[in-house]
Amino acid sequence: MKLSTILSIAWEGLKQNKIRSFLTTLGIIIGVAAVIIMLAISAGAEAAIADQINSLGANLLIIGPMRGMPGASKTLVLDDALAINERIINIDGVSAEQAPPSQTIKANNITLEEIQVIGTTSDFPIVRDFPVDLGRYFTSEEDERKARVVVLGTAIAADLFGEQDPIGQTITVGTSKLTVIGVMSPKGVVADIDYDGRIYIPIELAFDKFITASSMSGDRVKTIYVKVSDSENMESIIQQITYLMAERHNVEPYDADFSISTQQDIIATQEATTEAFRSLLGWVAGVSLLVGGIGIMNIMLVSVTERTREIGLRQALGARPEDVLKQFLIEAIILSLAGGLIGVLLGIVGAYLFGQLGGMRTEIVPISIPISFGAAAIIGIFFGFYPAQQAAKLEPIVALRHE
Repeated sequence: MKLSTILSIAWEGLKQNKIRSFLTTLGIIIGVAAVIIMLAISAGAEAAIADQINSLGANLLIIGPMRGMPGASKTLVLDDALAINERIINIDGVSAEQAPPSQTIKANNITLEEIQVIGTTSDFPIVRDFPVDLGRYFTSEEDERKARVVVLGTAIAADLFGEQDPIGQTITVGTSKLTVIGVMSPKGVVADIDYDGRIYIPIELAFDKFITASSMSGDRVKTIYVKVSDSENMESIIQQITYLMAERHNVEPYDADFSISTQQDIIATQEATTEAFRSLLGWVAGVSLLVGGIGIMNIMLVSVTERTREIGLRQALGARPEDVLKQFLIEAIILSLAGGLIGVLLGIVGAYLFGQLGGMRTEIVPISIPISFGAAAIIGIFFGFYPAQQAAKLEPIVALRHE
């Protein structure tokens, strides 16, 4: 029997039971759509995290204490940042940061509790790609002489002054009166840090007025950030800084009490976490495909039973067992491919709707489309073969006697 004839017979068989055929494909549709949507959600979350990390500054090196080492949290000092700025070339700036205890802020009869104060150096806006929106940032000279100036995060400025111009206004931070010289541009929440809800002061002022002996001592800093001029020099500069810091700390480079990381290192760590999440989502969606395949097999077995007399009649008229096998196998494949195609379309539309209506970022993973569609085809062949084989094994005389 010609393949075209078998295809025609298979298609007619499916058309006779349109509702059942649709319900049979439903499992495949849901499974394929679930694979595409879930992977799109995972990829979108991963891309959003990477964008947030990159927004902290371009070509950024992050120097911090070596975690797990006793006393490591006290190893970085402000002079380390100054030494890097003076002795390392091909960098655009160095910023040291320290975070004193949270403070109460007052202005215009408004009081804000537990506001994070960040002591920084003058290169902070350049290094962190975080420009000033109104006014200006403090200079290195103001930092050195512990000038009582402050730059507000945009949310703090709005809370304290509303529509008023905050530049030149005086606010009380703890027990110190500081003059507002600038307002940072909006940045939002990045890596769980609300940059708009903080205030920024000269780090020397932070040491002098806001860091007590009981909390922190000396000129210890929490983190040093270095902005590299060209990403191609990143590895060379990391090596130079490592040797410089090791020399200053009197340790061997391989036994350093500090760590140097890049944004890509942080992104790689985040990707390792989201990869497990993505695999879990993929397996969950894969189970949906498996359930869809089982549904196809069950419906095809029922179809074989209902059409036993038809099978016997076809065999009596000259159809060979392999023709019957092909007919039912093609029916299963058609159902799977149709379900796979509809599932792909629903998956793409669903991922878009999740992104638009769900308030989350989604990104279609291109490879998920052929993989899910191919899986649907394989499932159709795998789960359709057994019912087709059962149909092909029927004896013509027994089949014709079936009621």
